[in-house]
Amino acid sequence: MAAADIPPTQQVESLYADHHGWLLGWLRRKLGDSFAAADLAHDTFVRVLAKEALPVIHEPRALLTTIANGLVMNMRRHQRIEQAFLDALAQLPEPLSPSPEARAILLETLVALDKLLDGLPLRVRQAFLMSQLDGLKQSEIAARLGISVPTVKRYVARALEQCCFG
Repeated sequence: MAAADIPPTQQVESLYADHHGWLLGWLRRKLGDSFAAADLAHDTFVRVLAKEALPVIHEPRALLTTIANGLVMNMRRHQRIEQAFLDALAQLPEPLSPSPEARAILLETLVALDKLLDGLPLRVRQAFLMSQLDGLKQSEIAARLGISVPTVKRYVARALEQCCFG
């Protein structure tokens, strides 16, 4: 029976049985954290399962490491955002500190916003964040970034479009 004739669930079962232990060890060495490694190994196979049509996999370890590397990058990015968020919260006076529920929602929103803005050039992200988070006027953003006001308008519009339709 050719690989293309094997049902997708059986292909994934075989892939899992043959490579899960190796992937878990690879992630443990990369992360130095058994729990995070187990989570990301699991998420890697979930991503494989989520594919609409499973292609014939000639290099299973290359596929798994590519997926896992993307997940590691996402995890580290999330950790950086969370740490920056916690640092900002630490600067707030106690009465202004949000509830744990509000913190979770804010962090989730920050991560989602970061993901939406990820593909944009740095200057576009900067202009957008200066306008939306810092409340700066377009002329102030232009002066800070050394660009024209029409360019600021284009940048902010581009970022808004990405957030709405990205």
